[in-house]
Amino acid sequence: MATVPFSDDGIGIANLPNQRHKIVAKRGAHFTIMVVGESGLGKTTLINTLFSTELSSAKNYNKRHQKQLDKLTEVEIIKAELEEKQFKTKLTVIDTPGFGDYVNNRDSWAPIVDFIDDQHEAYMRQEQQPMRKDKIDLRVHACLYFIRPTGHTLKPLDIEIMKRLGTRVNLIPVIAKADTLTQNDLFTFKQRIRQVIQAQGIRIYQPPIEADDEVSAEHARVLSEAMPFSIIGSTEDVTTADGRVVKGREYLWGVAEVENENHCDFRKLRSLLIRTYMLDLISTTEELHYENYRQAQMETRKFGEQKPRKFENPKFKEEEEALRKRFTEQVKAEEARFRQWEQHLIAERDRLNKDLEMAHSAIKALEAELDNLQVGYGRGTGRR
Repeated sequence: MATVPFSDDGIGIANLPNQRHKIVAKRGAHFTIMVVGESGLGKTTLINTLFSTELSSAKNYNKRHQKQLDKLTEVEIIKAELEEKQFKTKLTVIDTPGFGDYVNNRDSWAPIVDFIDDQHEAYMRQEQQPMRKDKIDLRVHACLYFIRPTGHTLKPLDIEIMKRLGTRVNLIPVIAKADTLTQNDLFTFKQRIRQVIQAQGIRIYQPPIEADDEVSAEHARVLSEAMPFSIIGSTEDVTTADGRVVKGREYLWGVAEVENENHCDFRKLRSLLIRTYMLDLISTTEELHYENYRQAQMETRKFGEQKPRKFENPKFKEEEEALRKRFTEQVKAEEARFRQWEQHLIAERDRLNKDLEMAHSAIKALEAELDNLQVGYGRGTGRR
């Protein structure tokens, strides 16, 4: 019979991290990432580059105009299981085709925001059930928002949706296709985006700075200062001028390398998402965003009560009441103005009637005077 060796170095509490490591290694991990941005910014390519596999095939945008009449932002879910060094991760990618692709993009963010809230709601409902063993968890742990490389600043649509996403999910802004901008233009573009984010109060994910670990703290500062990350996505192998085979894009002037930090921030983004802060993204979603949603719902709903539908939502009722009140005030104002016009017309009518009566009286007086003159003229003629 084998004996379990005991150590004389303490009682063994310090071994808990090793136990936790075994549990996590056996159970694996589940990570959900959402990509949001206009079509053609390389969202699919970047995801495939990040995880070094073809999770999703490239989309064909040649027939995109056929869907213009729909004017809907869709939500597509892609699931995959990745394995590295015998550690398995269940990856879920949420894509949002159709966002920002139309002339009128009003409320195009609604399906995205509703999806995030619905996942919190579904998880909360499952937690309230007697059997909670097999819970389905699609809560979004990180959201990559793709910014078009215009070189100017954020568009109003970008600001609107980033404000809404920042309070619900770990928002990570990225500048797509950074190889289309020069280094100076990219630097200026980043500065302008940071200024708008700060001025508009947009919440973005910030990696935690550990005071007791200077190396980790410095790495977190570097990542924070690099936001928004400038990204080049490519799954193709190209050969550089010095003979190296790398992932990148080949141009007449040279090669834009994906993992070259002098060309883009891809390695920083991968470190933030996967290598260094994936666990923090998951825990932040659980302890901050989900708890905020749960607290807000529990303050307004009874335990087990269904989430009110949109038209039953108190917020929408308040907006409806405000609109109704505003409409009533406008109607009253128009009625008051109409009464003023009516009174003015009545006064003008009375004045015209009075003038008409005076004119009639003057005409009658003239007619009487004319009759008198005719009678006097007739008498004079008779005497002759």
